[in-house]
Amino acid sequence: MAAAGHQFFTPSYTGLGERAHLASPANDLETHIQDVLGVIEYENLHDVVLMGHSYGGMVATGVADRARDRIAQLIYLDAFVPTDDQAVVDLLPAAERDRLLGSVKAGDGWRVTPNPTPPDTSPEDLAWIAKFRMSQSVKCFEQPLRLQAALSVRRAYIHCTRYADKKPFAQFATRAQRDGWPCHDLDASHSPNVTAPVELMHVLGRVLPG
Repeated sequence: MAAAGHQFFTPSYTGLGERAHLASPANDLETHIQDVLGVIEYENLHDVVLMGHSYGGMVATGVADRARDRIAQLIYLDAFVPTDDQAVVDLLPAAERDRLLGSVKAGDGWRVTPNPTPPDTSPEDLAWIAKFRMSQSVKCFEQPLRLQAALSVRRAYIHCTRYADKKPFAQFATRAQRDGWPCHDLDASHSPNVTAPVELMHVLGRVLPG
């Protein structure tokens, strides 16, 4: 991103990364929306291209709704695209929803176990990400998003097509095409920032403003 001339921010949600010490059963979707809104406000960011990956699509949608005058474009990277009053658990196939909620019951009662790593992840990448993957509060996935109004921001969708039959994201790519958004297929598994970063940047080069 820097080599392409972009200023790039990667906010950490409360309870993850360097903020892991703030993990709590009380953390929810609203907590993470406020995290990103805080970065936009205190870094004084305008004309933001906001990218949400996976669960981050929930967060990015909420941020774009609250900071309409700051967001120039919203990119969903193999991400959930909620409408008003939808939560992640509403958007999952039944089997995946049962796996998510079952992992909470099998654990300490509030943490969701991370998804299995895609089988095309290299041993080197597996060793790297294993140190950083963390569980989240189940409230992040159960809390519905409350939108203030219909979003009018420019949006695009990047659909990772490898193992697409085992993921819940094809429905959002189909919706994006139906609604006339730019929609790009990427031959990669769910986290191309890890497994296919060069190919991802090629697609982003077509999506991001010059």
